[in-house]
Amino acid sequence: MPAADDAVTAAEAKALFDPFAEASTLVLAVSGGADSTALLVLAARWRRARKRGPGLLAVTVDHRLRRESAAEARAVKRLARKLGVPHRTVPWEGKKPATGLQQAARAARYRLLARAAEAVRADFVLTAHTLDDQAETVLIRMSRGSGLSGLAAMARVSPLPAAGARRITLVRPLIEIPKARLVATLARAGIAFVDDPSNRDPRFTRARLRALMPALAREGLTAHRLALLARRLRRAEAAIEVSVGRAVETLSAAPWPDRGAIVLSGEKFARLPAEVALRLLSRAIVHAGDEGPAELGKLEVLHDALAAANASREPRLRRTLAGALVTLAEGRLVIERAPARGSRARMA
Repeated sequence: MPAADDAVTAAEAKALFDPFAEASTLVLAVSGGADSTALLVLAARWRRARKRGPGLLAVTVDHRLRRESAAEARAVKRLARKLGVPHRTVPWEGKKPATGLQQAARAARYRLLARAAEAVRADFVLTAHTLDDQAETVLIRMSRGSGLSGLAAMARVSPLPAAGARRITLVRPLIEIPKARLVATLARAGIAFVDDPSNRDPRFTRARLRALMPALAREGLTAHRLALLARRLRRAEAAIEVSVGRAVETLSAAPWPDRGAIVLSGEKFARLPAEVALRLLSRAIVHAGDEGPAELGKLEVLHDALAAANASREPRLRRTLAGALVTLAEGRLVIERAPARGSRARMA
């Protein structure tokens, strides 16, 4: 096993990028920091070593949050040109929010990366999330009381958020590599990178938790172990999702309609393991409602209310959640679009 500060080898880079060798174009998200600069360098080396392979496009999202950001984008452009990789800078324009800045910046980044990928008809966007990022994400989600899905943290491959009609896949090829190894890779190559002070800004949750990592590691809670926890939870997550799919088939009186009510067996729903029941309920609410996914805590309250109703002599319940109306009566659990908000207050 490589040491924590060993440079990434050509053989490792080949294993990281070869799964995407048949793609037409790979969009690389490069901010200029150590992680994304290493992504650019490793991908460029890998591509140069191949006779055939995808085109590469480095994209820098300039969030325009710091005075230095334009110069940093130009530095990425110079490095990309030196490596033979086309480069594009895309700005985050418009007024920036006073609160939730990091979340808004992340959403804008994915939106702009999606647009850049669509412009060149690329199917993959590669980001430079590392093992350290994964560990921090687990801690953040633990602090927010996330469920199993949240604690599974970031997947290596997932749909790109904010993508339009074209399906674009987000890939995190460096997700199992410690940041220290990427810094060592750049040091060996003599390549400079940007040190973004916001990464240490205590106003941000991730920065505060990052500062705690050395102390946690001394207690055995290393980045490797936190990332291992995420991998194991993702494995459990996959198994549970299979069970939810089977429950959909078993409990549904008919295939779920594009519009109209979803009808489930109330008695069979009551016998489901709680985690499976919660996810089935969530799927049905997203399908029938008009407000997207419900918060886990609110789903749990609804599930508890359904369990209590099912345990009574005459099971009966009527609730709204996330734009869906959930009704339990006469042995049937019905999930459908809720009435307009003005009429919900008049519901019994």
